[in-house]
Amino acid sequence: MRLGKIVKSNSHCDYVVQVDDSLDFIDAPSPDDYGFGTFVKLEDDRHWAVGIVYNSQLFNPLFLNTGIRLTSEPDPMFTPDQVQEVRTLLWTVLVGELNTRSGKPYGVQGIPRVVVPVNTPVRRMTWEEIYHFHLNEEGRSQFCYYSHLLNCGGTFSTQLTHQVLEELIEKQLFKGAEERALIVLCRELAWKNTMGAMR
Repeated sequence: MRLGKIVKSNSHCDYVVQVDDSLDFIDAPSPDDYGFGTFVKLEDDRHWAVGIVYNSQLFNPLFLNTGIRLTSEPDPMFTPDQVQEVRTLLWTVLVGELNTRSGKPYGVQGIPRVVVPVNTPVRRMTWEEIYHFHLNEEGRSQFCYYSHLLNCGGTFSTQLTHQVLEELIEKQLFKGAEERALIVLCRELAWKNTMGAMR
């Protein structure tokens, strides 16, 4: 599912996505489609990177505007420029990319080497794609972007990392020792968050 497009970057692994507007796209996404912690893929005719939404901003140029106001809501047919200036922006941290070998997809986790171009489409990942991203080339589970997410996930990095771990456990993507390792990692992070809040 398409969410929007890249409009700028804050760093090599931190990109801003402009969410598609319902006036521009018939199948524009709803707020439930791009929440905190959503896995996204940046790709057009080629795959660029995998990212996670870590922040959002509502851009409304009419906020605190002290000029002349209409007595009712503007009609989109007559004032399209006024309506379309309101935008939703998503801050996305890149955590790797998806590759394929012998027809089997796998994840390469870490900071991608390439620079993602402006206007690159951004799509929400399916749980199957998220599962494959968490497998290495040998088919074993991996969570190598853990420290990267804690360092580059913005103000809410610990909450973001904890939420990602919880969702991976809840969806039961992994079994046995791999699932137990995720549970231990999740509990350890929750304990650190609790002790940090008490200080």
